[in-house]
Amino acid sequence: MTGESLLTLEELLPCVKGTDVFARGKIFFTMVATDSRQVKKQGLFVPLIGTAQDGHDYIPQALKKGATAVFIASSSYSERKDYYEQLAEKYPAVCFISVKNTLTALQQAAALYVSHFPRLARIGVTGSSGKTTTKEIAAAILSRKYNVVTNEGNLNSETGLPLSVFKIREEHEVGIFEMGMNRVGEMAEIASVLKPQYAIITNIGTAHIGILGSREAIAEEKSQIFNYFTKESVAVIPADDDFAQFLARKAKGEKIFFGENVPTSTVRFVRDMGLDGTEFSIAGQKGVLKLPGMHNYRNMLAAIALAQSMGLSASEVIAGVSKLKAVFGRTEIRSGTYTIVQDCYNANPDSMEKAIGLISSLETTKRKILVLGDMLELGSGSKRAHSSIGTKAAKSGANAVVFIGNDMKSAFTAASKYDVKCKFTYCEGSDEKAIKAAVSAIKKTARAGDIILLKASRGMELERITAILEGKA
Repeated sequence: MTGESLLTLEELLPCVKGTDVFARGKIFFTMVATDSRQVKKQGLFVPLIGTAQDGHDYIPQALKKGATAVFIASSSYSERKDYYEQLAEKYPAVCFISVKNTLTALQQAAALYVSHFPRLARIGVTGSSGKTTTKEIAAAILSRKYNVVTNEGNLNSETGLPLSVFKIREEHEVGIFEMGMNRVGEMAEIASVLKPQYAIITNIGTAHIGILGSREAIAEEKSQIFNYFTKESVAVIPADDDFAQFLARKAKGEKIFFGENVPTSTVRFVRDMGLDGTEFSIAGQKGVLKLPGMHNYRNMLAAIALAQSMGLSASEVIAGVSKLKAVFGRTEIRSGTYTIVQDCYNANPDSMEKAIGLISSLETTKRKILVLGDMLELGSGSKRAHSSIGTKAAKSGANAVVFIGNDMKSAFTAASKYDVKCKFTYCEGSDEKAIKAAVSAIKKTARAGDIILLKASRGMELERITAILEGKA
């Protein structure tokens, strides 16, 4: 074993209220995973119990990959003592820690680990849409002055956030972590792990409204990111959101409002460059955000407001923004036979409308084709939301719209009521047959150089269409 263990047994056991089942007397791990396939040597494996699978069944695979420590639920240990005794005998150097709930123990261990870095500036980013992009912009800017650590992709959930903070190391000065939620209480849980001192809320929209029930409930849940704020903390709040004052009342410390018409901001919009991005200026110095669309410009305003509060100059901010690259599936421009705007990592009515608006606003002689897939987790409001998107698509000026998925049938029906010069196609489901049907519909309209938007929730996997259109599948 090399290096130092992320946590010691002496501090870990009381934190997670755990038991060293086989009295190993010590623990050693340098990474943490909840997926046995992601385990690396000297790793802690935390098996989670889901509705379909029990992670405890995958402990042998984790041990084969080099796990040196394992959490086990006390209920599982009671029911399968022989199973664990056999594993312990086969792997005498592995420490097995029994805990009441493995997810809770993961979160508690992660919070303990974060506490080891009191000098780290802890930043949380949440909101109904734009979280990942805002986090990436903020990280690119702050990296001009500080050593920054972030969560990868959108590992922002009750499990993703705790796993992400184990990436923190002594050399890091700033930790900026996306924090998502899709149920009541989840934001409070992950806030207890990171205990942010700074927080950005991008917006209060309708993502997960099918689970939480209303925007008011979403705002209340998002505001839990402020649970550990003090008078020294900083909240970055969208000025034009109708929940702005509600959020401001919830946060202790300094409140900074961002937006296009905030008089205290030094950032100025210069021009929309279409798919090449947006030109802006700060105190007279010009820069370019290469991510297209006013929604991404707005995300940048949030990141800049945070960075300026942390002491970055206009030149440092502009240099950071210029280094930014598109994140997979988030307004990702792919040039080839067609210009594909791949924005299929997530979708809700707010982000769907922004994506359609982006394509609609482009001044070009090329055809515009929208490929719109299901927006998931909208609950009882799904049919109404999809119908509304169908109406917006019909009025977008697109040459063709392909609706794909079960829920998008409502959008297709709504769009078909409009007498416009646009070809509407509906492809049921999201299997390979549906994907091939969508590609066929696209190719009936698209010519070389035309613009194709792919927008849907992650579960639709619309990047499969990109692969076919680019000749990679």
